[in-house]
Amino acid sequence: MYSLMDIALESNKNIKINFDGGELSSDGGLLLIKEFFSKLGVERLIRRIFKTTDKSKKREHKDAENLHQMLYQIIASYFTDDNADELTNEPIFTTVLEKGSLASQPTLSRFHNRMGEDTLEQLNDITVKLRRMAYSVEKPKMVLFDLDTTLLETYGDQEGEGFNFHYRAHGYHPQLCYDGLTGDLLKAELRKGTDYCSKGITGFMQPLLDEYQNEYPDIDLFLRADSGFAAPGLYTQCETNGVSYVIKLKDNQTLRKMASSLVGELGEETKDNIVDYAVVYGAFYYQAKTWEYARRVVCKVEKPQDQMFSKISYFVTNMDLTPEQVVMYYRNRGRMENFIKEGKAGFDFGAVSSRSEIVNANRFQIHVLAYNLFNYFRRLVLPKSMRNNLVDTIRMKLIKIAARMVRSARSVKFKLCSSCPYKREFYKTLENIRSLRPQPT
Repeated sequence: MYSLMDIALESNKNIKINFDGGELSSDGGLLLIKEFFSKLGVERLIRRIFKTTDKSKKREHKDAENLHQMLYQIIASYFTDDNADELTNEPIFTTVLEKGSLASQPTLSRFHNRMGEDTLEQLNDITVKLRRMAYSVEKPKMVLFDLDTTLLETYGDQEGEGFNFHYRAHGYHPQLCYDGLTGDLLKAELRKGTDYCSKGITGFMQPLLDEYQNEYPDIDLFLRADSGFAAPGLYTQCETNGVSYVIKLKDNQTLRKMASSLVGELGEETKDNIVDYAVVYGAFYYQAKTWEYARRVVCKVEKPQDQMFSKISYFVTNMDLTPEQVVMYYRNRGRMENFIKEGKAGFDFGAVSSRSEIVNANRFQIHVLAYNLFNYFRRLVLPKSMRNNLVDTIRMKLIKIAARMVRSARSVKFKLCSSCPYKREFYKTLENIRSLRPQPT
């Protein structure tokens, strides 16, 4: 009734509104994502590899198309299946997906329920092949495997959920391996909520190590992890696969005894000044009962400012660095906590709402895939001034751009917002995408 009628504001009668603006979108920047996907061959790769248990040949929305739609939705921050109903005829989405209308919420929910162990392997295969294409554009000289876990909260009786004592909450407890230098999420695996951090870690890491040794033998490999991953099997795995590592150790009486001389040294340094911060570093060789041989352990003893008592940290390593350098190297892993936060807040890693654990595992991998594609977009084609921006900032500047669709007999034109303050960055990004020369896989 009101859509074509001008309505004047009571606050100012000269201001009038209606809903006759034409086919408008608030996501004009997704056209950049489409160009980037096309350059990497994302659509072709998904069509070639991704197959579910769907045996229907007459389905309007094929499952490869549904996966493609979910990736666009997640990148544009429309995380839930329900959002699809709001985007059914959205002009930018229908254009980038080259469809008359989007798959609906029920269609997407059925799509997710058709996925199983096979699709998990396929999504992993897609991740590996996309990494190969990204590396063909810009291959790193070194990769830093940053290991950690996080909690994805669950609600109700979901298969595989459990109470995690570390987080003091119910949920899933996935293992994560980031590249601490680029933010790429190299591998992720959804696990039961009760699983300990290091459970299955060597099986988790070996395919990744094999990939880098076979495909990128000239890349130097490093690894960092906290004390939850202090497992002899992981030390041995790193040592036999040419990985330099630093892993934090938990305190015990033997380590405390071996570090006693450092504690004494700190005591001497602070006997005349117990107010200021003080620290000493050292190293020794230590062999736990479960270790096959002694390994180098770096020790840091520090007294925080305005505190009476010191605290001790231990790190097992095979790196030939000074003790202070080893500690500094480990301390920088705090950056990975930001990657995890961005994955959860910016890409909704916690979208694990199904009753089925395998369906949730596939949902998780789709969100991980969207995260990685966006991270490649950020570091390969964005202007340098924007590459350190968080996803929400990039969305606001380059994705959430108002656009009006104008149709003609032969083409579709999108007129982007004239007052957009990031036109220069938009065009630079488009120029960078067009200059990409990835190697097909």
